[in-house]
Amino acid sequence: MTDEAEELPKPRELLAARVAAEELFDTLRDWFDVPDEVTIDLRAVDSAVSELSDPQYVMAMAMRKLQALHLLTTPGVVTTTDVVLTVIQDLERALLQAPSMHLRNAAAETDWDAALAELDEDPIDPAGGHDGEGGEGEGEPAEAGAAGDRIEAFRRHHSALHEAARAVLRASDGEIRRLI
Repeated sequence: MTDEAEELPKPRELLAARVAAEELFDTLRDWFDVPDEVTIDLRAVDSAVSELSDPQYVMAMAMRKLQALHLLTTPGVVTTTDVVLTVIQDLERALLQAPSMHLRNAAAETDWDAALAELDEDPIDPAGGHDGEGGEGEGEPAEAGAAGDRIEAFRRHHSALHEAARAVLRASDGEIRRLI
């Protein structure tokens, strides 16, 4: 086989994953307040133990992998099928856990006394909606609806990475090939 026969154009799903990587990156930064720069402790092989138990740090590492995927999905950047699949697989656990970790963090940071007092101030009408300004028509506070929409968008973008991985596997018949 010649080098040209082993090269494949990047599948359209992989190119589309570029936008998904951008959106996931921005969402993780927002949800976990990840700073612009993160320091990695390389003093010893086990020095990462405390870092890797910190959700903010774990998401920073996922963001770094999203940066790599974003580069690999750039038209004209040559890569290989195994590299693309490895990066997507490396992202999987963090992306699966991110929505629930975000909600747990938000719940832990909520002033529940104030939230419950707010419910008393905004009574629910018999039709199931809120009488006050915060409702969205189905008895759901505006913040909850927005959070649900953001999680749904996150899951769609995460799914786009799965679609990209499947497209790469289909295009290469499971073989390691260059993607151009």
